[in-house]
Amino acid sequence: MTIPKHEPREVFDRAIEHTRALSPATFDQWFGGVQFDDLTDGVLTLRVQNEFVLEWVRDNFLPALTDKIRELTGWSVQVAWTVDQNLDAPIAQRVELTPVRPRALVVRPTSAAPAPAPRPEPALRRVPSMPDDLNPKHTFASFVVGPSNQLAHAAAIAAAGGGGRRYNPLFICGGTGLGKTHLMHAIAHRVFEGRPDARIIYVSAEKFTNDFITAIQHHRMDEFRTRYRSSCDVLLVDDIQFLAGREQTQEEFFHTFNALHTLDRQIVVTSDKYPQNLERMEERLVSRFSWGLVADIQVPELETRVAIVRNKAALEGIALTDDVALYLAQMVRSNVRELEGTLIRLAAKSSLTGRPVDLPFARAEITATSPPRAQMMSVEDIQRAVCHHFHLRSIDLTSKDRHKSVAFARHVAMYLCKQRLKCSFPEIGRAFGNRDHTTVMSAVRKIEAQRDSDPQVRAHLEALEKKLADE
Repeated sequence: MTIPKHEPREVFDRAIEHTRALSPATFDQWFGGVQFDDLTDGVLTLRVQNEFVLEWVRDNFLPALTDKIRELTGWSVQVAWTVDQNLDAPIAQRVELTPVRPRALVVRPTSAAPAPAPRPEPALRRVPSMPDDLNPKHTFASFVVGPSNQLAHAAAIAAAGGGGRRYNPLFICGGTGLGKTHLMHAIAHRVFEGRPDARIIYVSAEKFTNDFITAIQHHRMDEFRTRYRSSCDVLLVDDIQFLAGREQTQEEFFHTFNALHTLDRQIVVTSDKYPQNLERMEERLVSRFSWGLVADIQVPELETRVAIVRNKAALEGIALTDDVALYLAQMVRSNVRELEGTLIRLAAKSSLTGRPVDLPFARAEITATSPPRAQMMSVEDIQRAVCHHFHLRSIDLTSKDRHKSVAFARHVAMYLCKQRLKCSFPEIGRAFGNRDHTTVMSAVRKIEAQRDSDPQVRAHLEALEKKLADE
């Protein structure tokens, strides 16, 4: 029977009981160095004595533990680790003794316990509330984590107070529809759940600009600055790139940033570009965006896309087989929003026609709505075209050969895979001899720069793009 999600201690105890039964002696040995801190919104926070214990538990026990939690709650479980030599209540001791709830582990007061006295509010202070424009479905529990977004996800949890080193500011960058806004909403939900009195402001850069203009027009700059500086505990600004060219707004945001940063109030911003690539943005702002952590989100790899499809189907109550989930993940590579949109479109068409969402149905619908070549294009197609253009063997692109001509052709092929197929850097790396994603990233950026500055490189790319479009 599914346990209510508002009973995290009971969920964790059931999962621990299941995990210990697999190997009691080994469990007691290692979980004597592990402590449960929290289970909120699908994020399990564990405290360990050292890195050695962390690695052993993560590699040998964590899959069984998180699978059981997922079975009991339906959550997509993520784990936040904290290393601390001094543990108050190691799990192994708690399992062996009577189950007493440690004082640090109480998530919410029970109905039998007297509620803590509320802190008195200043007479003129506005009662904090959750921002109105947050999507209730955008939580950490519903965010699917993979190599393409792992750093941004972990940093977002830390920014929300979920454990780990907190970076201020946190700058999340990535293309459209990859999950930046989802993480921003998740931070706000998590902060508000843990600190109901927190004053959270979530705005787009456009909204910040409009608020600033309105304040100037109506002579309310003191009110504007009080809201964004004095009366703000967490500032979340989406699409900061839209401040480009707005000098007066940038000036105001600069001083807002400084005021909040001095008070150690958390600042999180998102952008579709890295700070150094933001155009018409003041250098002093760009510099401050890099003070904390810049975490990028890439196009998700195949395995993550499959997990995203399954997760979205579960949230929307759509019956989906594994072969359809895999097919959708293979066909829609560009971004998460398009992938989820395709699934919703199939479900809507299925409900209208009475046909099940099976593989033949999915193929027919996607074939009818997608350009034919876009469906068929693959990394192998691009590699083959590049080899033919540069008179190379297909094995040359995946080999360790670093000859200048081979390396250039390999870089061009990686660039075309990124531009035309929207593959993630790790995916491209695996297709080119298991190269590291940073190598691919460097190659793509190098060709991008050469395309703008070198006519010969531009000519090669135009010829290849024409060939790929004609095939």
